[in-house]
Amino acid sequence: MLSPERTPRQRMMDLLTGTRLATHQLAQMLGIPERQVEDHLEHVVKSLARDKTRRFILEPSHCQDCNFVFRDRRRLTRPSRCPLCRSEDITAPRYGIEETEQPKPR
Repeated sequence: MLSPERTPRQRMMDLLTGTRLATHQLAQMLGIPERQVEDHLEHVVKSLARDKTRRFILEPSHCQDCNFVFRDRRRLTRPSRCPLCRSEDITAPRYGIEETEQPKPR
């Protein structure tokens, strides 16, 4: 269970560890608007960049009509339309946190 005395970002990081979730799922679980989740995610990414024990995972969006995958997209939000077929039927990106192997001290 998520502890209420932890900040939304800390709770978000707890939820993302070991799984993949979309912003609408996180918003529902945290009880905050989806736009706030997107704002918090940017800070989570920065925090994890300094943490050598964990890494942020971005499962990119893809077009459901032509299967184009938005691999090189830097923004964390869902794209509005496909650059190939112009479809707006785009899946939401999913986010996760993985624990990394710790180098053993010599």
